[in-house]
Amino acid sequence: MNIMVCLKQTFDTEEKIIIEQDQIKEDGVKFIINPYDEYALEEAIRLKEQYGGVVTAISIGPSRVESALRTALAMGADKAILIDDERLFGDEFTTSKVLAAVLKQHDFDLILGGYMSVDNGAAQGGARLAEELDLPHIYAALKVEVNGSHVEVQRDVEGDIEVIEAKLPLLITAQQGLNDPRYPSLPGIMKAKKKPIQYVTAEELSIDLTQIQAKTNIKDITLPPERQAGRILQGELDDQVNELVQCLKNEVNTIG
Repeated sequence: MNIMVCLKQTFDTEEKIIIEQDQIKEDGVKFIINPYDEYALEEAIRLKEQYGGVVTAISIGPSRVESALRTALAMGADKAILIDDERLFGDEFTTSKVLAAVLKQHDFDLILGGYMSVDNGAAQGGARLAEELDLPHIYAALKVEVNGSHVEVQRDVEGDIEVIEAKLPLLITAQQGLNDPRYPSLPGIMKAKKKPIQYVTAEELSIDLTQIQAKTNIKDITLPPERQAGRILQGELDDQVNELVQCLKNEVNTIG
């Protein structure tokens, strides 16, 4: 089974966000594999261990993303692809076009990825990529079982479980709860240093750069306002209710 895992490098979820001149400052920041993509990677490795095959991790980004791919290789991925050409960076529209162009150059049975990234939360990547590749897509999987060319996926639907059956090839996005990702072992880390990473640029893809420009434009980036201390209302119950209504209307603006 040939499994492709699409992953993104994101800020560590415990990092403090600092904005300077409308840009998020990256100096000294710790980067990690997007947690939802890590579930996808772990699932791919488990499927390989169960059925055999090859796991390839693929990502788009600058040279620093190589560290995320090396982590994927240390966890058990066999190969890695880094699309490190700034002309191919962009939003979910651009990313899906670029990933599709790369994936069309490879044979695969299954594509896995996180259902969203923790840095922007758009949750568009999987669906857009599946559309570009004309593949069926199952969103936010909590359990994946493969039986030959058939796949059964369980996903949460408002507190209940939905079971979906599909045939390979297929694209599945992972939700928290699918598995518990492993930590890279020391032997895995040492082996990862020797595993191949393929670097891809625009010239190697059959893609028109004018047709993949981002559809969104970030005009401004600001931090949310600091959280104010709570207020304890005093007095009789009717007075508290009146004060609460006025607060919601004039300060919180939740009443029209």
